[in-house]
Amino acid sequence: MENIEALREEVLAEVEKAADLTALEDVRISALGKKGRITGLMKNLGKMDPDQRREFGQTLNAVKDQVAGAIETRKTALEDAALEARLSGERIDVTLSSRPDETAGRIHPISQTIDEIVSIFGEMGFALAEGPDVEDDFHNFTALNIPSEHPAREMQDTFYLPEQEDGSRLVLRTHTSPVQIRTMQSKTPPIRIIAPGRTYRSDSDMTHTPMFHQVEGLVIDKKTHMGHLKGCLLEFVKTYFELDDVPVRYRPSFFPFTEPSAEMDIGCSRKGGELKIGEGDDWLEILGCGMVHPRVLSACGLDPEEYQGFAFGMGIERIAMLKYGIPDLRTFFDTDLRWLKHYGFVPLDVPNMVRG
Repeated sequence: MENIEALREEVLAEVEKAADLTALEDVRISALGKKGRITGLMKNLGKMDPDQRREFGQTLNAVKDQVAGAIETRKTALEDAALEARLSGERIDVTLSSRPDETAGRIHPISQTIDEIVSIFGEMGFALAEGPDVEDDFHNFTALNIPSEHPAREMQDTFYLPEQEDGSRLVLRTHTSPVQIRTMQSKTPPIRIIAPGRTYRSDSDMTHTPMFHQVEGLVIDKKTHMGHLKGCLLEFVKTYFELDDVPVRYRPSFFPFTEPSAEMDIGCSRKGGELKIGEGDDWLEILGCGMVHPRVLSACGLDPEEYQGFAFGMGIERIAMLKYGIPDLRTFFDTDLRWLKHYGFVPLDVPNMVRG
């Protein structure tokens, strides 16, 4: 018993002297570990007679519990001391002024580009129009002369919502064209709108994301023709890219909602791996356009014998990448403050109807 008492006093003294958590752990292992001094004594209980084992075991268990409690108490004290030391060393003087470079936010390139587009077309007399992100089949497909067997309706391209009670399914709009449909249904021509907004398609790679932004324009009246469309788009690209002249060409194309339809290319140079807009002998596709299909006019309650007009659409991320030299579409949505600080814009340095 005297040996147990001496061991208890010795271990408790070592616990009290432990200067840090590492030293305390060494004491625990030396006393209570698999090869510890107290553990070693407990292994000898099996060699004793029952009465001696009972008395010795009770005493040894009491010592073990006391040592374990002392270790836990000392551990808590050491952890509190370490935390206090850390908090003292990491103390922040809240009376100091904030860092100047962290007080200024940045306008995201998408927001900047939308502001520029709206400003440019606003000076041409276009009004801003918006619509819901969740659309029905009529506004997203049928009214735009997209037949039921068209690939764009398939699951791999469109995000469909769960079936409704009548069996129909709403979709996340695949383009901002439904805004054109809603405008033609609710307004009497002449109509001249620009419709920027989010769109959704099931696609993701370096040049595609499931959510992206489009801007579409629509003009409906009794006299507008293809020449007006070409002049409008030419003026836009010159103003947007800040160039006096930009070579453009129109290639015949197909869109269900326009007839005739065209792709618009702008002149560029790719020499040395650097893209330059407005010079060189190469071409770059920038948008799709055409005269509004008579069936679309009829679906919106307009007489195609009386009214006509043009429509166009382009990806906002795409033209932002071209103007500001952003190489990867996915970085627009990474929420990286370093990227935003590099490509973003000073909050007050945004275009308006006066400055352009």
